Amino acid sequence: MFNIGDLAVYPAHGVGRIESIETRKISGEEQDFYIMKLLDNNMIIMIPVSNVESVGLRDIIDAGEVPKVYEIMEKRDMPPDNQTWNRRYREYMEKIKTGSVYEVAEVLRDLYLLKEDKDLSFGERKMLDTAQSLLLRELSIAKKTDENAIMSDINSIFDLEEND
Repeated sequence: MFNIGDLAVYPAHGVGRIESIETRKISGEEQDFYIMKLLDNNMIIMIPVSNVESVGLRDIIDAGEVPKVYEIMEKRDMPPDNQTWNRRYREYMEKIKTGSVYEVAEVLRDLYLLKEDKDLSFGERKMLDTAQSLLLRELSIAKKTDENAIMSDINSIFDLEEND
């Protein structure tokens, strides 16, 4: 159960704030909805309170879980990926849609590592940006720091220059 003002993660869209809880009549039945405003783009999403679990709305991870996310990004003993880019893309999209910060971290790691070997397709580059922005927002809120500090951590995990 979320309250007005709570921050929550909506899968594939990121962190939002519960602006209100409203009752609406849909098909003759009254239902309660969370009205959530995404922090990234101010998009408003109506989420039926009864569907919170099925849509995957969840709390922000707490600061104690951030090192586990970093560990996932640091893991390098991955088997070589010989899939076609579109199969890989679908697989990554499924992970992002779960809303799990750990799955999003895997996508970011895999795409950063893939980028070292070959050029990413346009879709993969866009997905890398999406995964990165989802993680930046949630991890910065979890650690109560700014996104630049998290980006700096990510850059050091992947041995990147600050402006890569």
